[in-house]
Amino acid sequence: MSVEVVFYHLLHKPLEAALPQLLQKCLERDWKVVVQTGSQERCNALDAHLWTFADDSFLPHGTRADGYAEHQPIYLTPEQDNPNEADVRFLVDRAEPPALGGYKRAIYMFDGNDEGAVQEARQRWKEAKAEGFEIAYWQQTQAGGWERKA
Repeated sequence: MSVEVVFYHLLHKPLEAALPQLLQKCLERDWKVVVQTGSQERCNALDAHLWTFADDSFLPHGTRADGYAEHQPIYLTPEQDNPNEADVRFLVDRAEPPALGGYKRAIYMFDGNDEGAVQEARQRWKEAKAEGFEIAYWQQTQAGGWERKA
């Protein structure tokens, strides 16, 4: 199974606005997801955000603190674990990726206004290419949508 590694370059709207939309698309495809954050604090903040990001919607998810990790459709963690046997791994806040070979898709979301994050994304691109993964690059539009650039 070939892994698709996708880069989402955030420019105009923050992660909190973009991530729920992409997670919803994964759930519509019946994919389990792990979202790996750069810190426990960010994990906690996203945990709270995914319950309240829209007045009429929420995304079912959990963390280690909730238990039943293997049953979570979306699992949030600052670690490299995959207790729900996810199909898709999101890497946000410059999280250090685990081996990506077992996923259908790995998604790096990075802040285009943070030069360090941009440099790190370029390095991750080179690593993914060297491993022979399929790669795609999407840049955020002014309206918050996505335009494929590579």
